[in-house]
Amino acid sequence: MSSTAIEGAAGTGRALAAIPSPQVNSIPIGPLEIHFYALCILAGVIVAVLWSERRWKAMGGEAGTILDMAVWAVVLGLIGGRLYHVISDAQLYFAEGREPIRALYVWEGGLGIWGAVPMGALGVWLVARKRGLSMSKLSFAIAPTLPLAQAIGRWGNYFNQELFGRPTDVPWAVEIHPYPEGHLRPGMEFGVTTYHPTFLYESLWCLGLAVLLAWAGRRYESSLQGGRLFALYVMGYCVGRFWIEYLRVDPANDFFGLRLNNWTSIVVFVGALAYFVWAGRRLDAFSGSVLPHGADAGTQVFGVTGGGEVGNDGTVYSTADTGDSDLDTPGGDAGTEYHPSPERSSSEGSTENDADTGTDSGAKPE
Repeated sequence: MSSTAIEGAAGTGRALAAIPSPQVNSIPIGPLEIHFYALCILAGVIVAVLWSERRWKAMGGEAGTILDMAVWAVVLGLIGGRLYHVISDAQLYFAEGREPIRALYVWEGGLGIWGAVPMGALGVWLVARKRGLSMSKLSFAIAPTLPLAQAIGRWGNYFNQELFGRPTDVPWAVEIHPYPEGHLRPGMEFGVTTYHPTFLYESLWCLGLAVLLAWAGRRYESSLQGGRLFALYVMGYCVGRFWIEYLRVDPANDFFGLRLNNWTSIVVFVGALAYFVWAGRRLDAFSGSVLPHGADAGTQVFGVTGGGEVGNDGTVYSTADTGDSDLDTPGGDAGTEYHPSPERSSSEGSTENDADTGTDSGAKPE
């Protein structure tokens, strides 16, 4: 390329190499129009649910638990995310000349993670409370999957050509085009077409965070219980969001030289850090139940064999099945050991059974 061409590219704000933006952001199917933004969000949710389900089952939980919770979490998460976006950027919908009805057009983009996560967590808590499951354990299973979902969902902004950063001519800049009607998109500068791809920065940051959390959860599992792994996710996201938000040029409310989401990142980070420290001092106080009310993972019974040797018959009995056995009688077999499962529901305490059998299971309160 000639020097004249290079100067022309720089003068118009075009990078010599750039990520092209898609010319379409939806697919019409009959009377319906499927938006890529929604597909990206949906893909992120599906991947997060599948991975969370796998982690939960590995922890001893029942299959299908995460899928049941996902219904409430996704619905409330979408509501919370949209509410935060509309409230924090009210000028986009309620200023003079704007159309308030567009606040309901979720497919056009605009979901605030600051509202989506707490409302989604509320949905998980409602189901967990009803079933008697530990939120500590659930948060441990879910924590690494959320940034992965965000990493996928952020590509919806790419298809919508929104939430880009400052003008730049770096090779990985993203091309942004005016609306088909001809007017500039929010944040665009006249004559400038290449900007920082903040959607890509956040996607990569969240992907790295997901890997880090999965590793940390495996390496420091015992010390990251009690919601501490989830708090680590929140802190990690806040750090990344702060510097990425600083690059963005879309309309936003500013306070003391910082965008609203920058201040939100600071406040949420401090809150997550405080919880991380607080929870670390009382890890034994959190419930460890991964089975719902009325469920029992069973107990392993080791009995005396005919030759007087202690053997393992390999059979798992529930506490209900042993109610009329020799384990409940004072004259029961002295060589029998009663081993309650470590994954029993917190609602199935061992106090009553211990009193009947005259044995001490040694199980810690969950």
